[in-house]
Amino acid sequence: MIGTIIAWIVIGGIAGWLAGLVVRGGGMGVGMDIVVGIIGGIIGGFILGILGVGGGFSGFNVISLITAFIGAVILLLLIRLFTGSGARARV
Repeated sequence: MIGTIIAWIVIGGIAGWLAGLVVRGGGMGVGMDIVVGIIGGIIGGFILGILGVGGGFSGFNVISLITAFIGAVILLLLIRLFTGSGARARV
């Protein structure tokens, strides 16, 4: 039980940090990286499950990290879409 929670936190932190680098150009701080990664894991598992690719959280492994990363990127892109905080060209 506690091992699973620790795995979620570690995988979530890594996935959230990587997604922050890809989408925003940098991490968002340890706490937000973990939150984005964990929510991203849920989103990624749901979407990959619908697509029949698999995914989901199956412990501390690369597949779980990739699933959480995909979901975290999707989450950050949706946040950017609805908040309009994307990079804008300056004229």
